[in-house]
Amino acid sequence: MKLYFKGHDYKYAAEQMLLTMFPQERPEYLQVQAGNERVKPEGDRMELSLSAGEKYTTAVCSLYREGRLFRSRAAAAVLPGLGSLEADRIRQRLIKNAMYRAALKSGVKKPAWGALTGVRPGKLLEAKLSSGMDEEQALRQFIREYDVSPERAALCLDTGRETLKAAASLGSLDVCLYVGIPFCPTRCAYCSFVSQSVEKSMKLIAPFHAALHKELKATAEQLKELGLRVVSIYMGGGTPTTLSAGQLDELCSWLEEELDLSKLREYTVEAGRPDTITEERLRVLGRHGVDRLSVNPQTMEDSVLELIGRRHTAADIVKALELVRKVGGFAVNMDMIAGLPGDSAAGFQSSLEKVLELGPENVTVHTLSLKKGSRITLEGSPIPSAEEVSAMLDYAGQRLREQGYGPYYLYRQKFMSGGFENLGWTRPGYVNLYNICIMEELCSIIALGGGGSTKLIRPDQGRNIRLMAPKYPLEYIGNIDKTCGDKIKIGEFYREFLPLED
Repeated sequence: MKLYFKGHDYKYAAEQMLLTMFPQERPEYLQVQAGNERVKPEGDRMELSLSAGEKYTTAVCSLYREGRLFRSRAAAAVLPGLGSLEADRIRQRLIKNAMYRAALKSGVKKPAWGALTGVRPGKLLEAKLSSGMDEEQALRQFIREYDVSPERAALCLDTGRETLKAAASLGSLDVCLYVGIPFCPTRCAYCSFVSQSVEKSMKLIAPFHAALHKELKATAEQLKELGLRVVSIYMGGGTPTTLSAGQLDELCSWLEEELDLSKLREYTVEAGRPDTITEERLRVLGRHGVDRLSVNPQTMEDSVLELIGRRHTAADIVKALELVRKVGGFAVNMDMIAGLPGDSAAGFQSSLEKVLELGPENVTVHTLSLKKGSRITLEGSPIPSAEEVSAMLDYAGQRLREQGYGPYYLYRQKFMSGGFENLGWTRPGYVNLYNICIMEELCSIIALGGGGSTKLIRPDQGRNIRLMAPKYPLEYIGNIDKTCGDKIKIGEFYREFLPLED
């Protein structure tokens, strides 16, 4: 769709709302002025203007769609003494709201999250709570500003409470550690993560393992010098339990040798594929203090498992859980995905009931995200409708609450079926701190491994930065010296605001 701007250049904000309201459209920018001649806007388009008066800042969207005009506006009072960053956020929100309202007038169905476009909707509500508003007042303003449904606003309130509790428990020196193992037995149809099938890349595991050790040493040097405290370890991927028991033992030993883990509060390993779960691997992890495991069925429908490329059955998942419980000592998370190819509302409901029978401490309900690099997207696989996905999520919310679970973290992604969300549920006492920290940006996430994304967070609300490792295992191995050298930027970042001891 053609986009014309007047009085601003908020491309990112406009593109976010365009994707939300018209997911099949892509922005097209045309110059209104060509040389000395004014180009007349034409065809389906949005004309977006922003103006500032003495009392109000106003955004106007004129949407031309199929020969008809739909116009809407959004305004906010000009507040004295407002910082430039906050004023900029308000202006972007006005642009989005004007677009949103014009799209609704044109007949577009109201999205599940109203006018919200971001990954972390809870942060907006949490900011209101942190500013001193009571919960009722914050909810009312949140719903009014973003046209969020009361049901989803309530989810933000539930997860916001857990976020504020987690934030209060963290100090300025606390960090989380992510260890990425980019190997899987096979590649799932919905997956766009950087992971190699061990069928094709078994020979890369050993050199990757050695490179990871080198990166760990460089990282540990920075953490020790700065006095940073690792409070949570999350080993993900890929599927970390693709590594042999010996390789897992060696990796966990390296972490213990190189890092001070005396402040560690939780230790999570993704064992997402039941075909990688063995008693030997579980006992190795238990000996090293791992106390949380993810065993991720995604679905308990064998026909759907086959369609998404998983070489195991629902019965294999049940056997894996029995083995985990036999070894003991692990809180278990189980992931499910609403909207998988070949699934239905009835099939999803049946899967959830089977998962609940297994009694995991955490259940994460994802909405299928149509990633560009996934096989589902590339092959155009048919998927359940938005209405079916909505029914799946509604059922999950009802049943999980009935079984004593509560929501504790929430995030959204681009290209999600129906524009819904991913939601983590927990039984009392089993909140995963890492999941809250990474989704709500509560502390720095120090990442190791191929495609590892270190995100350094300033507790004083200053500028955050990212450090990215090469994505693919072969690329990661070949560039390990540069990746290790980049770790010095952790120290540079923290020295800007943390007093260091002599």
